[in-house]
Amino acid sequence: MGVEAAQTLAQALATHLERWSERTGIKVETWALPTTDVEAYITRSVLAAVREALANVERHSGAETVSVAVTVGATGLRMTISDDGMGSDAPVEGRGIELMRTAFANADGDLDFNFVPGGGVTVTGAIPFGRR
Repeated sequence: MGVEAAQTLAQALATHLERWSERTGIKVETWALPTTDVEAYITRSVLAAVREALANVERHSGAETVSVAVTVGATGLRMTISDDGMGSDAPVEGRGIELMRTAFANADGDLDFNFVPGGGVTVTGAIPFGRR
């Protein structure tokens, strides 16, 4: 992860989102970033899932905007990534989705995907604290 390894989760997310948006030309709306830091293994898992979600947006969605929210509370971390791309009329499975699920599972978390025809995709995830 290079420089991101020494950053907080919020800093690493902000840096990655800004660079990705500049490179792709897809607008990123940041709804929320964590105000407290998390364990390194959680940071790695969240960053891996975000990277893959954005790669899927870039490759498949035709989106103009991606909205991202990652929050940390007393009981865990929550993440939402939503795009305004073409979506799908049926659930989609593939390598990217499996990589995201694995990243969150490595931190004892779960991910859900909502595919809306003509309305994009929303990825929601939660990592409860205290399972380890």
